[in-house]
Amino acid sequence: MDADNGGRPGPETPPGPLQEQDRLQERKPLNMTKPAARAPAPPAVAERDIRASDADRDRIAEILREALAEGRLDPEEHAERIDAVYRAKTMGELEPVVRDLPAAGGSRPQPDQGGSAHGPAAPAPDQNLVAIFSAALRKGRWQAPARINAVAIFGSVEIDLTEAVFPQQQIQINVTAIFGSVEIRVPENITLRSSGSGILGSFEVETREAGDSDAPQVHVNGYAVLGSVEAKPKRGAWIRDLRDRLREGHRELRRQVWEDHQQLRQEQRDWHERHRAERRERRDRFRKGFDG
Repeated sequence: MDADNGGRPGPETPPGPLQEQDRLQERKPLNMTKPAARAPAPPAVAERDIRASDADRDRIAEILREALAEGRLDPEEHAERIDAVYRAKTMGELEPVVRDLPAAGGSRPQPDQGGSAHGPAAPAPDQNLVAIFSAALRKGRWQAPARINAVAIFGSVEIDLTEAVFPQQQIQINVTAIFGSVEIRVPENITLRSSGSGILGSFEVETREAGDSDAPQVHVNGYAVLGSVEAKPKRGAWIRDLRDRLREGHRELRRQVWEDHQQLRQEQRDWHERHRAERRERRDRFRKGFDG
């Protein structure tokens, strides 16, 4: 009660802005946890910073050799660029060497992606092999896709993977044989599995597990109706052998390029020596004419 008001209750004093702010802060719950710190994302590696392989250097050297044969480069320029190629460590250092030259095959060389029998590379599109009253064959050195569809109707299909490049680890082969035959051959050191069946026909797959867990895996699925499907390893065909042959081929190519480079350097030195001898001869003739 207010004494100045004769003991009667007076009006309440409205709270000020500071009191209202304190009251709101008392009502808000306190967050005692600290926000989790975000780990910084690793920086992406630019294409020009990728380390160059021996196959990349060999491709650039081949472009330079073609440019020399076509007269786009003289022996001195070729020798300087070859030195730069075999000193280069990244793709960014290789690119300027052939920037002013046409690339072999009409396209700029890219980082090596298919130099081994099993390794990372751009995925190949699905392949369809169809034989209707005919025959279809796929063999030799080729890039096996992740999925192969084989259809044989009164015909035959042969798929030979013994010399194929495996960009991915798993390959699925879907087969349909109706009054026809499908024959599949794979290297010995890969995993071969099957989930097909024969209906009044034969579906024979010699399943096996490779000792290396990183070895390619081939899955054969489908059915044979009054036909036959056969899949088994080819004796003596090993991916390791293919890799060894590839490495030997690269070493032989590098040796040949190095020998050509040394020969060009010798021809360059001989040319400079002849040029200096001719200049000395002209200078001596000039001096003799002046003295006479």
